[in-house]
Amino acid sequence: MATTADYRLGEFTFPRGWFMVARASDLTGAPTPLRMFGRDLVIYRGASGRVVLLDAYCPHMQAHLAAEQTSGAAAQRIEGDSIRCPYHSWRFGPDGRCDHIPYFDGTIPPAAKLRAYPAQEAFGCIFAWHDPEGGQADYELPALPEWTDPQWIHGEYDDLGTLPVHPQEILDNLVDTRHFGPIHGQKLAYFDSVFEGVIGRQLSGGGHETMTSEDGVLDVDAFYTGPGILIARYSGETDAVQIICHTPQEDGVTQVWHGIVTRGQDVPPSARDVEMRDQYHGAGLAAFSQDFAIWRTKGPAINILRLPTDGPFHRSRAWYRQFYNPRAKALELQARVNGVHHTSGIAGAPGLADAAE
Repeated sequence: MATTADYRLGEFTFPRGWFMVARASDLTGAPTPLRMFGRDLVIYRGASGRVVLLDAYCPHMQAHLAAEQTSGAAAQRIEGDSIRCPYHSWRFGPDGRCDHIPYFDGTIPPAAKLRAYPAQEAFGCIFAWHDPEGGQADYELPALPEWTDPQWIHGEYDDLGTLPVHPQEILDNLVDTRHFGPIHGQKLAYFDSVFEGVIGRQLSGGGHETMTSEDGVLDVDAFYTGPGILIARYSGETDAVQIICHTPQEDGVTQVWHGIVTRGQDVPPSARDVEMRDQYHGAGLAAFSQDFAIWRTKGPAINILRLPTDGPFHRSRAWYRQFYNPRAKALELQARVNGVHHTSGIAGAPGLADAAE
């Protein structure tokens, strides 16, 4: 496995940003163990419905907060939005601070606290803010109004497990113009890469083996908001939105999820609309699996032998570095790549100014 240091991305092993850590349907009132960002975590939904994400090990004697507990006390593990350690019943609030020790009336030691991660629930996902500097979120989650629109149909996300690759290899796909033919059977009509702040965008159009439209051209607006959340809007026989989230589990191991929502013809959606969504979901997953098969077996591309007619890999990698360095450097790193970047030999996206590479 190649690591962050191998790719020379920056000071931090794990990037700053919003990352999916679970499907909303995975959460119950019971504490659940997670492994993300090279750390053991515990996640649960409190009595108010709030999602709480904490470091897993109690500072008292390092018991895992999601460890199995078969005594009657297990039924009271979650109190309001707080959680009790299964070992000695120390209680920790959603801010990570211990606020009650059942057998001690003195001042609770300041060190009796856990790291708490800001968490939000959005479009069927649980997202956590990870920041090596411990700062608050400096950008918002992407908007997905289709999720709550009664004309749009969504289903469950695919939990695709882990890939033994660094997320850098997945990010490279954003600008990889020349893989569309060999991997997806797609002949591109146009392609451009656009970077603006924390947004990395791919605008493309062309025919596709598994996802297409009535006139044979599939128009795609795919964009990353930060380093781990990709939303792709497709205009074809029916409109569709593909959501792909990836999160570093370990340095060089990446967890991946996939989902699809589609616009129905009727409100409420008819059986035909639901069938169409299922077909699009299958087609989207099949297309994504074509990439997955390569990522699972490829070696690390530490240095890309880039041709002038390849996509602008050097731009996307420069953009990606902002998340692995102190936020004080973010504007400087963004300024190096902000704008439209064209791939030599392929028509640019309609309406965008040309920026030759």
